[in-house]
Amino acid sequence: MSEPKTIEWFYDFISPYAYLASQTLDRFPADVRIMRRPILFAGILKQWETRGPGEIAPMRKFTYRQIAWLAEKNTIPLKFPPLHPFNPLKLLRLNIALGDDPSIADRLFRFVWAEGKSSDNPADWASLLDDLGLDSKQAADLVSAPDVKSRLIANTQQAISRDIFGVPGFILDEEVFWGFDSMPLINDYLQDPALFNRPAMRQADGVGEGIKRG
Repeated sequence: MSEPKTIEWFYDFISPYAYLASQTLDRFPADVRIMRRPILFAGILKQWETRGPGEIAPMRKFTYRQIAWLAEKNTIPLKFPPLHPFNPLKLLRLNIALGDDPSIADRLFRFVWAEGKSSDNPADWASLLDDLGLDSKQAADLVSAPDVKSRLIANTQQAISRDIFGVPGFILDEEVFWGFDSMPLINDYLQDPALFNRPAMRQADGVGEGIKRG
């Protein structure tokens, strides 16, 4: 009998696609273990010298429309935050400080993307902390703790070293998958680990790089 598989899931609360993935992780087989890796998406963008779709003016309208469509199609509650992109550091650090528990991460995702709230809004932030049983002083101490900061940096550096280039990112058998729409591909790979050995996949892997910009 084969060993259960492990999927490493790299995410940031800034990403609506990561939110959609967070609400559908149960689509993976029940015996698959999910290892959660909160990372700073901005660090990934800096490493690979790219930008998020919300930062590219012509992509914004389509991106948010697609998110709304995907949420409705998948019966996932959605309410956009007041501003996007935003600084997710407090949310990421609070998540790590509270043990990166699945229920905590889910609460933080829903705070942003199901309730449309902002950690930069004092009333929203206070309400979230109250839900989590924290006061503002406790939360400030947690998100500013050196070990919490260093763990987020380490997670992000590990993601970069393993060729994660976006969120949500997934690693399974050292294969990198990217995006909410890659989840069916991951399930197909789980069913057929030889998937990437098919002729079309081998041809895809061998495509050469032509013109280089910059």
